[in-house]
Amino acid sequence: MFVLCTGRSGSSGFIKACKHISNYSSAHESLSEALGSARFDFPKSHIEADNRLSWQLGQLEKHYGKNAFYVHLKRNKELTARSFMNRFLMPKSMIYAYANGIKKLPPEILNSEQHFKICIDYVDTVNSNIDLFLKDKPNQLSIELEDIHSGFKMFWKSIKAEGDLEKALRELDKKHNRSKKRNINLTYSFKHAILKSKLYLDQWFKS
Repeated sequence: MFVLCTGRSGSSGFIKACKHISNYSSAHESLSEALGSARFDFPKSHIEADNRLSWQLGQLEKHYGKNAFYVHLKRNKELTARSFMNRFLMPKSMIYAYANGIKKLPPEILNSEQHFKICIDYVDTVNSNIDLFLKDKPNQLSIELEDIHSGFKMFWKSIKAEGDLEKALRELDKKHNRSKKRNINLTYSFKHAILKSKLYLDQWFKS
């Protein structure tokens, strides 16, 4: 059973709530560092939330396909993007990797408006990937974070969960994995200064 999402959309809290389910195990990004088939070697009767799986949907299809239950956990696009904005100063973050590695747009030389556009693009891209993957899946559920209680109750019923639903719902009211603005570290600051200097020099020589 898989919870697919963009990240910054409540997956940590969702799994915390799942800890109150007694007939399923649950984890958050538990095999994200594994390679090959080990990446998909999840226990039976298990609920896994991992936004990085949205980049490995072909392999997820190969290993589980229509035999798994899928949740597409969504959050308001703008709020999700603004949460990712606070992570541009984290060189190992998903949004940094997307901007720098996939879009070839080094975050250090971009302004905040450009950062936000990249975050919106990331959210649209990941949700589109998930929507396409789920197109033919018979066992799936879309849950909006803004209506998480209703969605989680439906999820609970759909998987025939056993345990303490009331405790699970109270868990969803807590704030988990909050995204705070990080101070720019020395490595980032140095890299930022070098790239800015190069950009200014390139513009000066072209003028």
